[in-house]
Amino acid sequence: MLAWEVRQPGPIRTEPLRAVDRPVPEPGPGEVLLRVRACGVCRTDLHVAEGDLPPHLPGVTPGHEIVGEVVTPGERFAAGDRVGVAWLRGTCGMCKYCRRGDENLCPRSVYTGWDAHGGYAEFAVAPEAYIYPLPGDRADVELAPLLCAGIIGYRALRSAALPPAGRLGIWGFGGSAHLAAQVAIAEGAVVHVFTRAAAARALALELGAASAQDSFDPSPEPLDSAIIFAPAGELVPAALERLDRGGTLAIAGIHLTDIPALNYQADLFQERRLRSVTANTRADGEEFLRLADRLRLKVTVTPYPLTEADRALADLAADRVNGAAVLLPPGGH
Repeated sequence: MLAWEVRQPGPIRTEPLRAVDRPVPEPGPGEVLLRVRACGVCRTDLHVAEGDLPPHLPGVTPGHEIVGEVVTPGERFAAGDRVGVAWLRGTCGMCKYCRRGDENLCPRSVYTGWDAHGGYAEFAVAPEAYIYPLPGDRADVELAPLLCAGIIGYRALRSAALPPAGRLGIWGFGGSAHLAAQVAIAEGAVVHVFTRAAAARALALELGAASAQDSFDPSPEPLDSAIIFAPAGELVPAALERLDRGGTLAIAGIHLTDIPALNYQADLFQERRLRSVTANTRADGEEFLRLADRLRLKVTVTPYPLTEADRALADLAADRVNGAAVLLPPGGH
């Protein structure tokens, strides 16, 4: 089968990805074999390829937004079922975090496309306990971004403690942000978007944002909550300064450049809060997928053939992707 692997982590201009021919993998205990029908291209894949995240598996195949068709049946899913594979791949189930419902904080958690091969391939294996059933009436290419961009964006939205009819600021407007914004708007929020990309600003307004401006422009009004999706630490003071008293800023990414020194009086006083978002729980995924189906979220995608995974990742790095990039193996749609 065709698969892509991280040959040597490094800047995208050094071409860290290479295409290889691998045998179709065999599922282990508790796993199922999937034919990959679509795989989203996430900024976390870029962090894995460029080495922002330290390598966990040499030659890893990235990709953790997998829409797949079950080939070998398991206990929960039959051959032919369409399922989704997300970032969280496994937890210990025994530590204090798992026992209290915070499995995203499990110290022994493992991740698709980082600790084990992911979906930049024609076939993949995944633990059956960590995959999701998918609705049958949406195209593969639209479902793929829901499986990480959507789930993580949803957790970030909840972590931002947005009050009813609140004012939400979003920094960065790619695959994750454009889904979280739709949920917030559907729930009655006023959304203001801050991003350097003109096409992203246009998409934000099309989806119902009240305003869209450059990353460091003034906010049209004080914000109750904010989310930073861009991996840029210099945005943290900008977002905090735009929060109203008692507001919460959630940082959604797994990687962030260094945060400049904060001024306590200007940035944090008046009970402003700063929170990080770490992975997701399976409950997050189940809840978000039901909500996305009920709200019929519009998923803006830029499709690429699987043979051009390296170009898709380079386009993501250069902010040339509108919405979410999705890889399509032969037969995907």
